[in-house]
Amino acid sequence: MDIPIKKNDELDVEIIDYGVDGEGIAKINGYTIFVMGALKNEKVKVHITKVQKDYAFAKIVEIITPSDKRKQANCETYKRCGGCNLRHIDYEETLKIKQEKVQNLVNKMLTNKIEVCNTIGMKNPIHYRNKAIYPISQDKKVGIFAQRSHEIIPISKCMIQTEISQEIAKYIVENWKDTIYDEKTKKGLLRNIMIREGFNTKEVMCVLVQNGEKTYDYKDFIKRFPQIKTIIINVNKKDTNVVLSKENIVIYGNGYITDMLGDYKFKISPNSFYQINPIQTEILYNLAIEKADLKKADIVCDLYCGIGTIGIFASKYVKKVYGIEIVEEAIKDANENLKLNNIENVEFIVGDTEKAFDKLLKNNVKPNVVFVDPPRKGLDTTTIENLCNLKLERLIYISCNPATLMRDLQKLEKIYNVNSITPVDNFCYTSHVECVTSLHLK
Repeated sequence: MDIPIKKNDELDVEIIDYGVDGEGIAKINGYTIFVMGALKNEKVKVHITKVQKDYAFAKIVEIITPSDKRKQANCETYKRCGGCNLRHIDYEETLKIKQEKVQNLVNKMLTNKIEVCNTIGMKNPIHYRNKAIYPISQDKKVGIFAQRSHEIIPISKCMIQTEISQEIAKYIVENWKDTIYDEKTKKGLLRNIMIREGFNTKEVMCVLVQNGEKTYDYKDFIKRFPQIKTIIINVNKKDTNVVLSKENIVIYGNGYITDMLGDYKFKISPNSFYQINPIQTEILYNLAIEKADLKKADIVCDLYCGIGTIGIFASKYVKKVYGIEIVEEAIKDANENLKLNNIENVEFIVGDTEKAFDKLLKNNVKPNVVFVDPPRKGLDTTTIENLCNLKLERLIYISCNPATLMRDLQKLEKIYNVNSITPVDNFCYTSHVECVTSLHLK
């Protein structure tokens, strides 16, 4: 096909659909143009920024006919930071975009073309993140990296991070500015600030990611912010994109915070995985439990269990739960969480799911229900083979990446019927979406 446009062209286009990241899609003679920030049914003038064989990218020069779903973004920096790239769209429309995103993948990849349920949205989708990582610089900037760069975009008021985490980060940069690390000279100590919060307990953890072990006089700090229950120095001397190392030095408090999720109390350490939107997470887990239709005689496996949240939610309904997680610190927290909640029918195992689940099955553990909640890369081949060989009564797949979810469901469809897929909006005003998928044995 001849490419009908070239770089730096300006032209008027009609937006006919959305892409996987919520960008607008236009077509010229069957050739696709992705237009960031454009909405379906809009007519826009665009400037072509990049041309490939099968598609091009463009930016908006002028909105000729705006969509009635377009709204004024309540953030000055969202276009540059990319933290919530759908902030210019009416919230209810973002939920439809996410449902359509998942539905398009179902139609493209699955044998069973089921209808994806409506996305479950958040009642008040602001300041929902219970974990914030702020890069900082010596000119007192605290914020977030610009898209695809190490330039720090200062934030005046972020609408997805909590207000207290922003206040704490700004205080640290203002008062401990002499210790801030310089990326160019490689001198200094303080590189990043991570704040974790218990939404229901209001407990706050402050993690100072540093190039060394120097401590601080934090008396005025905790007096200013009494919500802070622990301060931790995370020593990370490596020049990589990985923010946290495994070396944590507690300088105040006990090194963790707690939060309530549903009826259960959870201990959270610096390196532990804990869903970033606890309000929607409770909805997500309750939906997963409902779809699993648990019974008192059930033996359950919770793969990629983190600090044990799903397994603990399921424990009161079943005979036994086995949880598997590769992060040793998370399993330590998971076992503490059993004690905190007086739960005796759950056993947590530290190990790579691919190997540990295989070993558990060879030790004659025979689950009839399995929950999987893998990272974005999805399930490994061995685990998929084991799930197929088990011929489970019920399988619940919680996913943060619809693309790898569909890839894995293609393989699982040989043995299981995909009964339902429900998107849940854990990442409001972003293009990310969680899904709860229910599978039953054919």
